[in-house]
Amino acid sequence: MAEKNNQNVPQEENLSQLLQIRRDKLSKLQEEGNDPFQVTRYEVNNDSANIKANFDALEGSEVSIAGRLMSKRGMGKVSFCDLQDKSGRIQLYARKDEMDEEEYDRFKKYDIGDIVGVHGVVFRTQRGEMSVRVVRVQLLSKSLLPLPEKFHGLTNTELRYRQRYVDLIVNPEVKRNFIIRSKFIKHVRDFMDGRGFMEVETPVLNTISGGATARPFITHHNTLDIDMYMRIATELPLKRLIVGGMDRVYEIGRIFRNEGMDPKHNPEFTTIELYQAYADFNDMMDLFEDLLSSAAQKILGTYQVEWQGEKIDLTPGWPRLPMHEAVKQYCGIDFMAITSDEEAVAAAKSIGVELPETADKTWGNALYECFDQKVEEKLIQPTFITMHPVDVSPLAKRSPKEPRLTERFELFICHSEMGNAFSELNDPIDQRQRFQKQVELRDKGDEEAGMMDEDFLTALEYGMPPTGGLGIGIDRCVMLLTNSDSIREVILFPTMKPLD
Repeated sequence: MAEKNNQNVPQEENLSQLLQIRRDKLSKLQEEGNDPFQVTRYEVNNDSANIKANFDALEGSEVSIAGRLMSKRGMGKVSFCDLQDKSGRIQLYARKDEMDEEEYDRFKKYDIGDIVGVHGVVFRTQRGEMSVRVVRVQLLSKSLLPLPEKFHGLTNTELRYRQRYVDLIVNPEVKRNFIIRSKFIKHVRDFMDGRGFMEVETPVLNTISGGATARPFITHHNTLDIDMYMRIATELPLKRLIVGGMDRVYEIGRIFRNEGMDPKHNPEFTTIELYQAYADFNDMMDLFEDLLSSAAQKILGTYQVEWQGEKIDLTPGWPRLPMHEAVKQYCGIDFMAITSDEEAVAAAKSIGVELPETADKTWGNALYECFDQKVEEKLIQPTFITMHPVDVSPLAKRSPKEPRLTERFELFICHSEMGNAFSELNDPIDQRQRFQKQVELRDKGDEEAGMMDEDFLTALEYGMPPTGGLGIGIDRCVMLLTNSDSIREVILFPTMKPLD
């Protein structure tokens, strides 16, 4: 019984009929002893892309392929179908007089979306299309739901993210983003391993939230009867390993931050954090520039990419601009000539910058907010913004030349932060004072402020060498390499609000 789209029947009723038709087909197959869900395996020795790429060598050869039926044509004594597998699509050509008659009749009743295994011969049709002439076909899985193409395609963005499995079926170009993501992560690992770094794993659950300024997710450990925090960064455990003599370490993993969602933010995301003993933030800039530019060249074959409507040049040699110089350049305020907190706050207000209620009204916070609110949006080409204020950098080493600033940078591309790095603070006395400041901010209601980490302070008291550290947002880098305007386009299963 064929599916029919009766225009006189309401869509909901019509869909219900289609669902019943598919279930009836399944029941009949099961009654005949051809239950597709009893099939445990199918031998596959080729795929659509390889057949097309090597057609001349394979023409006339037998192949075994498997995939999903995406279209059907003919269905008299000659049938044409498009089969989609992991690598693309290829046409199937089936003739009743060249197959077992019962098998061909069953094949005619298969639906778009069904998964089949095909044994056949590579050939070219009279119209010149590279195809597989079907010898045998086996139903491997019955699709009980029609693909969205039956109802004008899967174009609803939110539904695409909720049902990524359907998105990948009917919008196969989406897979490209995740192929590039996989290649980028592999490149990162190869790059780090090639420079003598060791990949490690650190806890996802912690008794203290630290290593970044962010609101954590809180859970409860029943056996210990304590609240625990899902990690907001891997920084503090990794620096403990530097103390322990593991001079070059990195971790690629999920981070969890209980923050808002927008095109650049998802509550869980992937980073790489790396730490190198006897290095500083300048070494981290060199490393980051080399890592990202080489990824573009290796994966895309070019330093020139397009992102968010802008042409981005990733050719090495990116500018390095102190934050106060950037504010002076774009806002006309010379913070280095300002000596008091009051004057700094007044200067910020003069250009329409207000400090958050939870932030102390200090010189450093005023400088940072001027950059954050007025300058960041203007940074298009890759730019390292260096020398951040101490007030917003609780884990970074102070500049020997200007104690109000730290040896810290963030990389911005197309007004998006791509990574964050420090010359790491290794003075346990200074670190305790910085932690204490975070505790005070937390007591005032700042849920993003850090906590006192006594064990980390103990580690620093044993002595940590001068160290450079760098954290990179994997998702943001993949957004750049795939020209994606939303982080949800590069996360297979982004966080979504549950449907009622």
